[in-house]
Amino acid sequence: MLSKGYGAAVHGVDARIITIEVNIVQGTKFWLSGLPDSAVKESEHRIESALKHFDYRMPRQKVVVNMAPADIKKEGSAYDLPIALGVLNASNQINAPELEKYLIMGEMALDGNLRPIKGVLPIAIEARNNGFKGFILPSENANEAAIVNDLDVIGVGNLIEAIEFLEGKRHIEPLEYDTRDKFFTHLNDYEADFSNVQGQENIKRALEIAAAGGHNVIMIGPPGAGKTMLAKRLPSILPPLSLYEALETTKIHSVAGKLTANGDLVTKRPFRSPHHTVSDVALVGGGGNPQPGEISLAHNGVLFLDELPEFKRTVLEVMRQPLEERKVTISRAKVSVDFPSNFMLIASMNPCPCGYYNHPEKDCVCGSGQVQRYLNKISGPLLDRIDLHVEVTPVSFDQMTENRKAEDSTAIRERVIKARAIQTARLKDHGLHSNAMMPSQMVKDICQINEAGRVLLKTAMERLGLSARAYDRILKVSRTIADLAGSEEIKIEHLAEAIQYRSLDRDGWAG
Repeated sequence: MLSKGYGAAVHGVDARIITIEVNIVQGTKFWLSGLPDSAVKESEHRIESALKHFDYRMPRQKVVVNMAPADIKKEGSAYDLPIALGVLNASNQINAPELEKYLIMGEMALDGNLRPIKGVLPIAIEARNNGFKGFILPSENANEAAIVNDLDVIGVGNLIEAIEFLEGKRHIEPLEYDTRDKFFTHLNDYEADFSNVQGQENIKRALEIAAAGGHNVIMIGPPGAGKTMLAKRLPSILPPLSLYEALETTKIHSVAGKLTANGDLVTKRPFRSPHHTVSDVALVGGGGNPQPGEISLAHNGVLFLDELPEFKRTVLEVMRQPLEERKVTISRAKVSVDFPSNFMLIASMNPCPCGYYNHPEKDCVCGSGQVQRYLNKISGPLLDRIDLHVEVTPVSFDQMTENRKAEDSTAIRERVIKARAIQTARLKDHGLHSNAMMPSQMVKDICQINEAGRVLLKTAMERLGLSARAYDRILKVSRTIADLAGSEEIKIEHLAEAIQYRSLDRDGWAG
């Protein structure tokens, strides 16, 4: 007898339906076809043990399992459950007339209990798009799948529960998940707040501008000046995620297996802070079966690189293209996968190896040329892609001990949201939502400056030796400053403030 069921394979952040056909013919071998990897091939032993545990048997004939399309590689242990059910149905040990109406995935232990799997959300979306009645999967993943509406999500704890449900012997209520309620309930739950930061008003201003326009920032300052503390609070002033952005972000985290145990929707902007020993593949993604890296896990959020010069140069250079294109393409011999990577880059660094170059009170002990060599670890092309260079100075004792409460994140966020609304209205015909996303031609059309501004910018470019890309960045930042001020025109004071955020282009940082 031939039995047919359905599973799915995840490629990138999307899923493809896999048809799992099981046929039992004369012979004695268990045969898997359709490009299965080692983990799929080993399912024979897990399935046989699980069947025996529930008093079923593995047929003593030739069991042929075909996984179509046969030219797509099948990876992982999540096919255990659909293959086991197909074997039982093909050998007439169970009667499951609705087997083909459900998409089924799950890894089985030797005793038949189910273990959670990765990539559930994109699989559930694909199941709904293909008109499946429901999705049978491990109970631990049910919350995540239930984010998708118009799909019966059936969470089961072991093989026998799945069998009894398909035979109609057990009623399992489809899991309900109020996506919008969960989304709006936890939308603004941030632990860190700018009200906890004393002083540093100029840095807060720079981060407000960055948040308003989606700009990249690098903070340069001595140890203990507050760079990391400020960076961690940046997500709290970014505009809230839209429901579409939340689903997009959750898909990426689902594929990477980074969701919380209860599999809830990601409602806060991601904040990723990889250690400086991170590899190229860990940062941008990759592997035999390409997986998202840190820049994709930071999609719609913030990627924070602390102590930037300590990162390997090759690691930093691979970020150049994703910073421009806001996606990363991972190419292998037989597959090419696109991962979204629309993130804000926030970097921090000491001004020199000892950390006290340009410090107002402490002397730098670095030798001649050491400062320049330290700064040269970051390439010019990468610095060009960072819009704001901000010097962070230590907070004085008086500022640290004053009782006046600093402005909280909510107040700053309201200004940021207003500025983003202006940008969204201006750029809606182009499918963009922040000034940082504007291509060069659009910058010329939208970021018009008067003659006085042109003279100022020309002088700055000549003195600082700025590149054409830096020129565009200054105009984008000045447009954001004007939006924060509610000004339709870019005034000379907006341009002047944008120019001052190019610290690392100045001769004073040449060592």
